[in-house]
Amino acid sequence: MAVNLQKGQKVELRKENGGELKSVMVGLGWDEAKRKKGLFAPKPQAIDCDASVFICSNGKLCDKSDIVYFGNLTHKTKAVRHMGDNLTGAGDGDDEQIMVDLNALPANYDKIVFVVNIYQAMQRHQHFGMIENAFIRICDSDTGKELCRYNLSENYDAMTAMIFGEIYRYNGKWKFNAIGQPTNDNDVSSLARRYQ
Repeated sequence: MAVNLQKGQKVELRKENGGELKSVMVGLGWDEAKRKKGLFAPKPQAIDCDASVFICSNGKLCDKSDIVYFGNLTHKTKAVRHMGDNLTGAGDGDDEQIMVDLNALPANYDKIVFVVNIYQAMQRHQHFGMIENAFIRICDSDTGKELCRYNLSENYDAMTAMIFGEIYRYNGKWKFNAIGQPTNDNDVSSLARRYQ
């Protein structure tokens, strides 16, 4: 049974039967909140959220090739793969998915950070207060079983990006940390600077 996490909670990632977890699917999802419609108001632009991944060594990004996002879908090690960009967040379930082969990730990488930013948020006057039902979940790739989920539920008005969570190596085991930290970063590059 999946563990529902609270902000700041950490959990060890392991198979339901306690065996070694080889690879995971990280699903991220969100919905656009209903907006008030005015008689003469222009039709609002869809909110395009972009999930990105920072693959860190000693908790830091070494170079931009360690960023996996819509412009670089596969990490140079082939251990982290972004499954593609969803431009609207429409529909149920995961909006974007990232596959992580934990066994294939070289030992010098110890942290995988999952972030989401709103594409051109400042130019479009959009923010996470216009988003609802945001979540991150981790599933066993072999079985498809959900291991843990973190539903972000705070008020994020005026925030344009979010550090959803991180998978990290601790004493030879993989763990997940539910972060849920909003930021005012406008793009993946400014988010990445937080880890340099």
